[in-house]
Amino acid sequence: MKPLSLETPYPEADGLSPDAYSLRIISPAYASPTGELNAVLQYIYHSYFFRRNKKIDEAKTLVGIAISEMKHLELLGETILALGAPPVYCQNPYSCFSFYSAKYVAYSRSLKDMIVDDMLGERHAISSYSGMLKRLQSERVKEIIARIAEDEKLHLARLEEIYKTL
Repeated sequence: MKPLSLETPYPEADGLSPDAYSLRIISPAYASPTGELNAVLQYIYHSYFFRRNKKIDEAKTLVGIAISEMKHLELLGETILALGAPPVYCQNPYSCFSFYSAKYVAYSRSLKDMIVDDMLGERHAISSYSGMLKRLQSERVKEIIARIAEDEKLHLARLEEIYKTL
């Protein structure tokens, strides 16, 4: 199986200080309808259907992407905590409103639609992380977000390969 994350190490959140500005910018990437938590659940859900349809390599790729997204979730959670808020599964950890709900997972039924949903999710993530990088002032937080964004580009490329085979 082709790699699903870069070989370069992830930057660490250790040493970051509370920073409400950075926190507001990156929090939606954690547990919003389009965040990393949703991506993890969606890839696992979609992998079941690929496995059931004897698309074993594709199912393994989706699980591999989910594992990469779990690492992103972990890194964002650690960053949110270092920036001064508990990593609660909601869009804005300061207010704890709009808690995450699994209703945001794309519950498509056809394999092709699933991959289209996953590609849309990766494109949205890449765009969101790009926008964050333009607004962030903390170089350390930028390093974390930029590293995650590079994985998302790799995920999109793998999904596009799967799409071509369906």
